Amino acid sequence: MVSPTHPDAANPNGRLNLLLSYAGWQETPWVDRLPAMLTPMGINSHVANSLSGAQRVIEANPIHIAVVDLALPLDDAGAATAEEAGTRILNLLARLASPPPTVVIKRRRTARDDAREMNAALRSGAFAVVDRPIAQRDIESLLDVLRRCMSRHYKNRWPGASP
Repeated sequence: MVSPTHPDAANPNGRLNLLLSYAGWQETPWVDRLPAMLTPMGINSHVANSLSGAQRVIEANPIHIAVVDLALPLDDAGAATAEEAGTRILNLLARLASPPPTVVIKRRRTARDDAREMNAALRSGAFAVVDRPIAQRDIESLLDVLRRCMSRHYKNRWPGASP
């Protein structure tokens, strides 16, 4: 399921389009709270709960920053045992004419699996890799990473804004 959370989300001329992919692992997810904080700044948040949903968002909107949950399922059925498709989204974003900076959300695993997952994400061009945001401080950390994306990739200007 794809659900734009801003009334103007279908407008590709918005200030910034943010892809938020979320694998459905939390009762009150960060993905529901983050758009409420970003919408007043003119950021269009597009939520995708599967690879197919993310593909639809990417095809319909220019994506300026992407937050990719590595545990995202392939399809909208989203079974917990389904194959994870987060790395496929990273590859899809990397092949775009203008690949957006990407923040990867990983789950906490063993140190070895953590290192392997982090290395794979960084090799795929991820700007940052963060643990799943659970507490408010985790969401604040994610907001700080998004701020750094704007600073480094867009020089603190909205994408497409003239200097």
